[in-house]
Amino acid sequence: MTVINPNRSVQPKTTPATSAPAPGVAAQKSLLNPLDLGKAILDGIKDIPKNLEMGKDVFEATTMRELGRIFGGDAKPDRMADGALLGARGQQYPAGTPLGQIPGVTPKNNPNPGKTILYTNGIMTPAEGQLREMQSIADRSGAKVVGVHNATQGLVADLAQCVTDKLDKGKNPAVDSLADTVYSELKAGREVHLMGYSQGGLITARALNDVQQRLRLEDGMSQGQAEQLMSKLSVETFGAASTRYPNGPQYVHYINDADAVPTLTGLGGSVDPLAFLKDAGRGAVVHRFTDGNANLISNHMLDTMYMKHRVPFEQARQNQF
Repeated sequence: MTVINPNRSVQPKTTPATSAPAPGVAAQKSLLNPLDLGKAILDGIKDIPKNLEMGKDVFEATTMRELGRIFGGDAKPDRMADGALLGARGQQYPAGTPLGQIPGVTPKNNPNPGKTILYTNGIMTPAEGQLREMQSIADRSGAKVVGVHNATQGLVADLAQCVTDKLDKGKNPAVDSLADTVYSELKAGREVHLMGYSQGGLITARALNDVQQRLRLEDGMSQGQAEQLMSKLSVETFGAASTRYPNGPQYVHYINDADAVPTLTGLGGSVDPLAFLKDAGRGAVVHRFTDGNANLISNHMLDTMYMKHRVPFEQARQNQF
């Protein structure tokens, strides 16, 4: 057993410390060493091909991503939702589902609005983009918004589909879905409020023609009877690409004279030498305004351009803008 003398002070053991160089001295010596400097230069030269290859990979990846958007290379997930009815949080419902059974997008300050709007989007808009537009419409209108999704397959395919829609040729799931839903609501005795933006306005016009034909062929209605039933439809279009709409519904068309889409492919601007070839629908209110700049895309935007010019539907029908 070891006995410790309590009167003896115990000193901690110490090890000799080595003096560290002042900060930066070692680095300075290394940089000043000709051999180290030469090695650094050679390493940098050797890294040039690797850096160039990395830059090439980034450029190719970015370019291919943009080409994919143009030609629809990344559109498969969105195509799966083509023609679906979109509710809150992007939940999908089949065409013909009663609108009252779909929990739509609601205004931020009112979770229980009394009105419902059925909205069809334009080109190059995936489902998440349409949901953002639906929120903008809900906040501006104070209504619940349910979407008819017009899926994107890339710029080229979307523009080609616009051409076939104008010719009323080919199958467009959004047209069929909108027509089925409107027909079901009308047959159930319910009024419907529609909105269509850009190609969505073209889809709306085509779907309304299909509904009118269906009322006449399947239900045996006369032209007048079909138009009378369709007078329960309130229709708003924004920057739409359609030149003709069937009689019957109550229409309000918004056209920005600085927007090339409606002025060149739709009902035309304030000065339009081809106006005699176009039909906004009997009794339609066409509100033309001029807003924007040299940026043709911003002049055509729904949420940041057209929505700020929209007024309540009943007010618009009285030409009070």
